[in-house]
Amino acid sequence: MLRVAVAGAAGRMGQAVCDAVSGAADMELTGKADPSLGVDLAEVLPNADVVVEFTRPDTALANVQACLEAGVHVVVGTSGWDVDAVRGVDSPANVLFCPNFAIGAVLMMRFAAEASKHMAKAEIIELHHDKKLDAPSGTAARTAELMQGDAPIHSVRLPGIVANQEVILGDVGQTLTIRHDSIDRTSFMPGVLLAVRKVGDLSESPVIGLEHVLFDD
Repeated sequence: MLRVAVAGAAGRMGQAVCDAVSGAADMELTGKADPSLGVDLAEVLPNADVVVEFTRPDTALANVQACLEAGVHVVVGTSGWDVDAVRGVDSPANVLFCPNFAIGAVLMMRFAAEASKHMAKAEIIELHHDKKLDAPSGTAARTAELMQGDAPIHSVRLPGIVANQEVILGDVGQTLTIRHDSIDRTSFMPGVLLAVRKVGDLSESPVIGLEHVLFDD
């Protein structure tokens, strides 16, 4: 039984993660850390094998470092923090940072990376709710990185949106559009649970992208 704690447990994503972990037969929710709950991350670390981190860009790095110091694996959904800051850290614990946990979004990034090898130019449009603090999104930045080209990113922040991304590729006389839409936060939960199950098996750390535990190649 995996003991799982959630950092940012009172947020919208944090609440969804708590529900998903509580509903998983092979996991036990052992801690809910959040300032609004009056519970610090340090209080839940002793009872956790894995922490799922969904807080803010300005607190994520400190939380990840605390997990590594405690020897607790950490799955990070917060974007906009410096992953390079934990490279080379001596810890028995692993870090898995996933810019997007939706399986469809990971497939969208994979398809876009393949398409970019054959199309002349591309641009990325990402749309998120108006409470999202970072722009561009971690998903868009990761997509552009995987495409290995100069793909401009356009960010939209509006109420009523959860998470959407569109990659438009163009070439002579044709365009190709690859789009993924998350219409509910439950779309991220299968990927979160997969990451929690796999983070302890990583052969290196930190690792960026759910694709590293989703695909065999």
